[in-house]
Parts: sequence; structure tokens; C-alpha cells
Amino acid sequence: MVRRQLSAIRPAWLRIPEPSDFRSPVHDERVVARLGMFLGAAILILFVTGLVSHLHQHPVPWLPFGPEPAWAYRVNQGLHVAVGFASLPLVLAKLYTVYPQFFVRPPVTGWKHALERGSVGILVASMVFQVVTGILNVFKLYVFGFSFTSVHYATAWLAFGAALVHVGIKLPVVIRALAAGARNLDSGTPGPEGPGDNLLTSDVTDGDATDGTRGDGTTRRGFLGSVAVAALLLTALTVGQTVTPLRAIALLAPRDPLDGPQGLAVNKTAKGARVEELATDPDWALELVGPGGTAHLSRADLLAMDQHEAVLPIACVEGWSASARWTGVRIRDLAILSGGRRDDPVHVVSLQEAGTFYSTSDLPGSYVAHDDTLLALTLAGEDLDLDHGFPARIIAPNRPGVLQTKWVSRLVVGSVAGSAA
Repeated sequence: MVRRQLSAIRPAWLRIPEPSDFRSPVHDERVVARLGMFLGAAILILFVTGLVSHLHQHPVPWLPFGPEPAWAYRVNQGLHVAVGFASLPLVLAKLYTVYPQFFVRPPVTGWKHALERGSVGILVASMVFQVVTGILNVFKLYVFGFSFTSVHYATAWLAFGAALVHVGIKLPVVIRALAAGARNLDSGTPGPEGPGDNLLTSDVTDGDATDGTRGDGTTRRGFLGSVAVAALLLTALTVGQTVTPLRAIALLAPRDPLDGPQGLAVNKTAKGARVEELATDPDWALELVGPGGTAHLSRADLLAMDQHEAVLPIACVEGWSASARWTGVRIRDLAILSGGRRDDPVHVVSLQEAGTFYSTSDLPGSYVAHDDTLLALTLAGEDLDLDHGFPARIIAPNRPGVLQTKWVSRLVVGSVAGSAA
């Protein structure tokens, strides 16, 4: 009572808003529940695809990935980035529909309410962080001073855990809101049982009219439709970097996958990797280390070996991908030449500076034995461009682009690989 009296005499510009001050009909449990359902699906997809990508780059023994199907990582990462872009309007819309709840007084009414508000706070903060830094990463704008991969991975667990807690608490309300059906969306009653335990307050949900329409013509159905159109449009304007037939309309895509030397995009150039002089050295030779000893093979030696062709995609973690025709020596042939077996693991070393993430990679035995895992020497029938890894690079199916090591200088086969790594 005292608080209301004080609010009445306080100037309007000093008064803290209350949920009942927000009259838009979209502040309604039916809208919140539907947005939450789609945002929850997006969070699940992002978490699973992000986990797959992380485990490709940081493998664990109990969940090995293999080379089949060859297109799997391309689809995984393309889906991850596409859903990430589509999540932007979903997150903004969700925040708009529920932000009156930030002004509820008292802020906490019990342990359950405290758990709910805590999970919401963590979920909002982590989702905004994930979407913003993820988009910046896709555009290669590293304005943050931390390792994107490790922090993005850790925050994904926070977002996913907070989402599970929030869904668990709000599930009865969500079920009731969805049970009303789409036909009941713009009626004045939040659900089949009336206002009840609304996500907001019953004073807010009715807006300016009992049919869910406000004076400016805003409807709940129209709001949800606008959000869906925004998400689909944003996806259509960016997904062309993965789905190449749509590249002509990918006006907001950060990368054209076919724009680059030999008709294929490049993330890191030879100049950027500081390997121009080493990679063009006429005395370059591949150092092949295995159980049978060490051999040095010039590019001419490698070209004299049996050559095999594979049509495989370069699929980068930023979401862009494109297929190309590669020719080179099968890694398993080199493993056998070194005295190893056809399915021995191989440690790959680049001419890049030691200690960087791109300077080494590992090929598990299942990849080494695969027909399409090559030490590539040509691309589209021509010698590799310097920016594509000349004099030799790794190309393998179902593998992130960051692990398709360029400017290869050394291969270590079998048990020797452990000590060399």
C-alpha cells in the first residue's frame, strides 16, 4: 500500500515500471511458450552440433569419429551456423515478450522463484553471449581477448543446463499455453483454464482489447509470424555459404565458398601463415617417419607414385563449405612405404610455426585406411595454389577444414607418432 502511494506522488520519469504498465498483447504466456519451444529446439540443435564439432577437433577415445559419411561434418557445421543466425530474432523476440517480468516486485518470492529467475538470468546472458560471439567468429572479427573455441564450448554447457532447469520449472505452464491451440492464440484468455499461473500477469496479457489486439493493430499471431519470417529470411540470406545453389541470394553471408584461388575459398593464406619462402623452396621434401626409418620424398617423387582422385568438401568451422576435386597419394600408401600398416595413425606436421593450432593434426587409423584420405598435390587438375597448401596438403572425408593441414612437411606413422606429437 505504501509503495503504491509513493508511486502515485513520484514523478513519472522516476517511477520504476510495473508489469501491468506494459500493455502489448504479445506479453502473454501463449506467445512466450511458442517462442520458447522454437528457441529450445534451436538451443538443442546448437548444443549437439557444437559438441560434435568440438569432439572432432578435440577427440576422446570413447567417441571416435570416422570418415563416413564424407559429408557429415559439412552438414553438421552448416546446420550449426544456420541455426545460430536464425536464433538471433528468436532471442530478441523472446526477450521482448518477457522483459516486463524484470520489474516484478518483490524480485524473489521463494526458492522455486529464485531458481527460476537464476536459470533465466544465466540462460539470457549465455545465449546473448553465444549468438553475438558466434556471429563475430563467423565474420572472423576477433575483437574479444580470449580463445573463442574453449569459451564458446564452456558457455554452451551453461546455456544448455540453464535451459533444462528453466523448462523443468515452466513445463506445466508451457503445456497449458500450447494446449489452447493456435485457434485460441488471439483470444483474451491465456489458456483453457483462464489466466491462472500465467508466465506474466493477467493484467498484462489482455493488452488493449479482449481479442488480443492492441490499438496499433498488433496481434499475437502477427507478432509470431513476423518473428518466423525474420528467422527464415536471415537463414536464406546466409545459408548460401553452405548450400552453394543458394549462394546467389546469400547477401549477408560472410563468405562466398567459391571465391578464391582455383575456385575455392581460403581461410588462411600462405602469407598469413608466414610459410611463403619455405613452401616455395625448390629443395622441399616430405619427411616420412615410420617403423622402417625416415625417408625424404621430393614433390617429383610423390608425383611419381600412384595418384588417386577424390571429390571432397572443405568444411570450415565458420560454416562455409564447398566440394572440389583433389588428386594425390593415399596416406595409407605412405604409411605402408614407411614400414607401417595401412591403418596406423599418422601425425601430420606443417611448415607453419610450431605451437600454433594449425601447425599439426592427427589422422586416426580409420581415416588413414580410407580410399579418399590423400596427401593432395593438385586441385581441379592443377598444381595446388600456394594458398591451398602447395607443395602438399591433407584432404580427408568428414573432417573440419582446420584439420585438413596445409603446407605439410612431415608425416609420422604408427607408434612413432605418439612421441612425435
